[in-house]
Amino acid sequence: MRLSSKVGGIAPSATLAIAGRAKALQRAGVDVISLSVGEPDFDTPAHITEACIAALQRGETHYAPGNGLPGLTEAIAAKSRDQNLIPCDPGQVIVTAGAKDAIHQAMQAALNPGDEVLVLTPDWVSYEACVRLADGVPVFVPVDSDTFQVTDALLEAVTPRTRMIVVNSPSNPSGAVLDAQSLGLVADLCRDRDLVALSDEIYERLVYGVPHVSLASLPGMADRTVTVNGFSKAYAMTGWRLGWAVGPKPVVDYMARVQSHTTSQAVTFVMYGGIAALTGDQSSVEGMRQAFDERRQYILERLAGMGYRTAPADGAFYAFVEVGGDDVAVAARWLDEARIAVTPGSAFHAPGWLRISYAAALPRLAEAMDRVAALG
Repeated sequence: MRLSSKVGGIAPSATLAIAGRAKALQRAGVDVISLSVGEPDFDTPAHITEACIAALQRGETHYAPGNGLPGLTEAIAAKSRDQNLIPCDPGQVIVTAGAKDAIHQAMQAALNPGDEVLVLTPDWVSYEACVRLADGVPVFVPVDSDTFQVTDALLEAVTPRTRMIVVNSPSNPSGAVLDAQSLGLVADLCRDRDLVALSDEIYERLVYGVPHVSLASLPGMADRTVTVNGFSKAYAMTGWRLGWAVGPKPVVDYMARVQSHTTSQAVTFVMYGGIAALTGDQSSVEGMRQAFDERRQYILERLAGMGYRTAPADGAFYAFVEVGGDDVAVAARWLDEARIAVTPGSAFHAPGWLRISYAAALPRLAEAMDRVAALG
């Protein structure tokens, strides 16, 4: 059988592969501590779940407008204006089946075959996959290895074929938050070279002692930035598959064309949960952020005590740890000998590093660090 060479050239998710192996060991009765998947260990706040159940009970199981329920697009636009300082209206919003779906749609809408996309590394592996599925060409540009901020290497990577820059702040996998200078460099380049920016801000509510700034809030950037966000991380709604994008109306309109021929829309009754999330009590979000911060401080201190260097963990819920050498082999040893599942940095174009998710309870993190220390 002859299959797509384009899809065949896309590597499966290394994160899911590690998680799958860890779950297989757990099913066999092995006590594996899984610190590989970027998923909050909290339950979805009750008022969000209740809003979804109420929608089901009202019979909200039919088609909705393709770009999203008006109540949700209005709430997203208001949140974008008030919290992110992005000028937009509901007509510039599209609700999608998760943030990953929004990234895929944005690249389908903005790219032509052969267009180059600058991706800051270390990076989340799905960016490359979405670029390739859109017949684009990913160009990987490393950030500074000490500060994890943008350098002039980004300017040097631009060619006449460059069309888009992908920005992810706070970063998966490093946890770094881009500062004003880095964001300004990206904005200057986009304005000077007439480039589109895709700003993935899914971890924006999880920052620790530093501000989050939306790229689209900078002068002249609202008209050339697609800001992607969602509910998975801040509201512990990974399985709900609900995300959104805010951007220039021509791009959003093209994204809507793509969505009309794929998922059609986000799930109707799930969107009512999204409305409740954005318009309801936000104390649960802050409570989760504080819990993550406590875990962050703990795991960074333990790793430093063992002599490991970590990236600046100012956001998200990851410790990015330099192990040197063959990171895939190190991750395999941690799983085989210490029964700890982490993700090799090579999966993020960062060989020699490991990503540790601290989205786990403190006692399990303590046990994991004890096991790492025992490895020697």
